[in-house]
Amino acid sequence: MRILVVNPNSTASMTERIGAAARSVAAPGTEILATNPPTGPASIEGYYDEALAVPGMLAEIERHQHGGGIAGTVIACFDDVGLDAARSLADAPVIGICEAAMQTAGMLGGRFSVVTTLARSVPALERLAQRYGMAGRCTIRAAGVPVLALEDPASGAVERVRAEIRRAMEQDGAETIVLGCAGMADLARALSDEMGLPVVDGVTAAVKLVEGLAALGLRTSKAGGYAPPLPKAR
Repeated sequence: MRILVVNPNSTASMTERIGAAARSVAAPGTEILATNPPTGPASIEGYYDEALAVPGMLAEIERHQHGGGIAGTVIACFDDVGLDAARSLADAPVIGICEAAMQTAGMLGGRFSVVTTLARSVPALERLAQRYGMAGRCTIRAAGVPVLALEDPASGAVERVRAEIRRAMEQDGAETIVLGCAGMADLARALSDEMGLPVVDGVTAAVKLVEGLAALGLRTSKAGGYAPPLPKAR
């Protein structure tokens, strides 16, 4: 099967890291197509960047629909950018990495903490926690790390994420940690071993969810809000 993994920002180096994380858990026979729009914000940090990222992301999803054979799509931004619109556009399942990570964490422990990048992202993630029925079980924390700093080993970003995870364990009573940025995807396994509790990355969780839905032969319902877009001038 072929799974489309779309990084909604325009930074190709981050897309490569996201694709590598996705391939590390993909089942034999699963092909990962990792892509990003050629234009749009270099990183997504807040509501304004989200809005700018959606048109390019949808165009990228639509472009790959024409070729056929896509078993499902992963939106590799923790804000689940344009998720409902993407589900309307695509027939096969579309999974946002925030929803995938929160639902996975909810099956592994009672309370969990999301460690994200900047404080400006916290309100959006709190809204998503409410949408996904997880608001009473999770705490959203910001490590004070710009998204693109995660790609610079000299920035100290990983150490700040690590320190915020420790605070979540001590202050929140977190039983599970969720990494709140697709740019952290390659950190999950090492941090889980180091911290001694499950650390969930949404990219890899979403890939396994798409594989499961495809194996069950399930597709997005078009009976209501996810009906295909009506033809009109745009």
